[in-house]
Amino acid sequence: MSETTIINVELRQDVGKGASRRLRREGKVPAVIYGGHKDPVALSLQLNELLHATENEAFYASILEIKVDEKNTQKAVVRDLHRHPFKPIIMHVDFLRVSAEQVLKMLVPVHFVGEEDSPAGRTSGVVIQHLITEVEISALPKDLPEFVSIDLSDMDAGDAVMLSDIQLPEGVEITALVAGEEKDVQLANAIHIKEDQGTGAAAAAEAEAALAEDELGEAAEPVEEDADEPAEISDEVASDKEAGGD
Repeated sequence: MSETTIINVELRQDVGKGASRRLRREGKVPAVIYGGHKDPVALSLQLNELLHATENEAFYASILEIKVDEKNTQKAVVRDLHRHPFKPIIMHVDFLRVSAEQVLKMLVPVHFVGEEDSPAGRTSGVVIQHLITEVEISALPKDLPEFVSIDLSDMDAGDAVMLSDIQLPEGVEITALVAGEEKDVQLANAIHIKEDQGTGAAAAAEAEAALAEDELGEAAEPVEEDADEPAEISDEVASDKEAGGD
């Protein structure tokens, strides 16, 4: 874990919509901290300081130190954050108190490394797709990482890396995998694209669609019919047709 991020706050007594509007006019953000078997406490933060803090991804996925003064601090995580629909304003923040013995479930970002050095990354006509960019983990506060990494340096065209391929720090679990191996999914894959498809996400999507169409066409080839009985479509072909859909 890296150095704890300090969030300076003030205690506030006025609550309600009117009080929140007054705070926002003063360049402040209403907030609340709750949990930890204690009563909720209303807070306010300076908007500019909060916006600066939110530029760091660690703000969303690490333990924060909520600080009123030198003698009044509390460890917490961001539980909810409301932004204005179109203005660069944060409307409200919810903080959740944490304790050293409490296992936390948090969404943390996935960092993909080694992509440019991989065989797939150096192969013309191949696109590496990042299918999942954050995962939910569970850990004690002392073990909570700001992010998890997956190494793509060995990825070749046609390869895929799975959720279970993430190398986790000690004491950290991916909550989906705890539920069972059937929850394991692809994090990234490397697919071929055609020359007329260009590059990027749109090309990758087009390549996948073309691949699915080719597979559907192969599955739907005519089958020989008995003269007296109609041919039966296999469950596999029927499933493929339903997946191809409209």
